[in-house]
Amino acid sequence: MIHILETQQFDRILLSELFAETTRLENNSETFLQGKIMASLFYEPSTRTRFSFESAMHRLGGAVITTENATEFSSVSKGETIEDSIRVVNHYADVVVLRHSEVGMAARAAAVADIPIINAGDGPGQHPTQALLDLYTIQREYGSIDGVHVVMAGDLLHGRTVHSLCYLLGKYDDVRITFVSLPHLKIPDTIKQYLQKHAVHVTETDALDTVATAADVIYQTRIQKERFASVAEYKKSVGKFVLGMELVDRMKHNAIIMHPLPRVDEISSEVDVSPKAVYFKQAGYGVPVRMALLKYIFGTHFSI
Repeated sequence: MIHILETQQFDRILLSELFAETTRLENNSETFLQGKIMASLFYEPSTRTRFSFESAMHRLGGAVITTENATEFSSVSKGETIEDSIRVVNHYADVVVLRHSEVGMAARAAAVADIPIINAGDGPGQHPTQALLDLYTIQREYGSIDGVHVVMAGDLLHGRTVHSLCYLLGKYDDVRITFVSLPHLKIPDTIKQYLQKHAVHVTETDALDTVATAADVIYQTRIQKERFASVAEYKKSVGKFVLGMELVDRMKHNAIIMHPLPRVDEISSEVDVSPKAVYFKQAGYGVPVRMALLKYIFGTHFSI
């Protein structure tokens, strides 16, 4: 049984195999998971992650049972623990996709599960399947991962997609990462230490316009209102790093702009027409990436 809890689980060989299968699955459907049921158990709101997982399961011939806003519309509202919820869902499904607002909830679920648990985001912790599709997007749209210079901007403290992607980028050669954030939203030291241990060149700044022109990839993120203690604190942080067309025009001609979405105001809508803007394609890659991952979880041995 394979649980997907964090990106540290993946090595380059498996990533290459998953991505080769992802490319093969783009715009295709199969019946590999016919007779299997996926439970999507979401305690936090989601559009892309939930829909793309459910689409992936349907495209593989499987079925889906689902709940959104499970904090309000499941037995947790009556005081049920995550452990008891999973012990029950064990009997209803063959795999659980779990999103929760608290770090470590996917690991708690996996500790009592008789079926695979996939972490679909645990608070400001990790979001491993988003990182997989992000890395695939870099390979697919930029052309390579080794040697890439990634600029990550926005809320890097709470950004689970940033955290998970960093752990994957640390597996590649000659990678540079520039972190752009406000002092109180900086990337955690534990992640910087991991990157430095894996020979990733790391720099930090609070000036997006000075580093954007040197980037191969800009990974823009929103300031996450739901992670702040008050609206006043959120308003002090929002609107500081906005990517507009003037700056995009000065980027490298082959550079790409990514965003895990949803976008608020950190990328101007005028940027959407730029060939450098790949964030909607990025969201679309979530389906074949998750199809490949589900096949792996259910026993497919890829060969490349």
